[in-house]
Amino acid sequence: MWDFVLAFVALFVAVDILGVIPLYLGLTGGLSSEARRRLPRQSTLTATAVGLGFLLVGNVVFRVLGITVADFQVAGGILLLVLSIHDLLSSGRDTPAVARTVGAVPLGTPLLVGPAALATLALLVHNYGYPVTLIALAANMTLAFLVLLHADKVGRVFGPAGSEVIAKVANLLLAAFGVSLVRRGLMGLIKK
Repeated sequence: MWDFVLAFVALFVAVDILGVIPLYLGLTGGLSSEARRRLPRQSTLTATAVGLGFLLVGNVVFRVLGITVADFQVAGGILLLVLSIHDLLSSGRDTPAVARTVGAVPLGTPLLVGPAALATLALLVHNYGYPVTLIALAANMTLAFLVLLHADKVGRVFGPAGSEVIAKVANLLLAAFGVSLVRRGLMGLIKK
């Protein structure tokens, strides 16, 4: 049970569903209500498929490229750190243009399941195994679906400033997690 909690929280921070809400509202503002109703399902199904695909082929890719878990920890940690610093320092006003596939790209990937979530998934599988990681992914995607389904209400509750604060705190936690991954990866490389 404790492993699931740790895996869920790590993935929750990487997915950052509350931080996605302002972008979601900005991207979907001009869409019809019918189009907006389809987006939560399309976004979470895309994100889940990308996450599952990475879990299925991630180890094979590692072996083919000669990448160790320690290598991925260092690379993933640096990437998480850079992404979180970028998000911490950005104004949050750079929103991608709305496309016909806005639910799949950019919402499903890379916003819900992007580099941070993929790096986290790879590390969770290594630390906790597939069953715990799959359950944590399913729980996070279910939560993401519910939040996106009610994004208008959630956005009103937190307001623009509250949503921005939550996003910044999540990015700060993500930066700390990235540093932790680099530290663990370097320790793993030194032990070899």
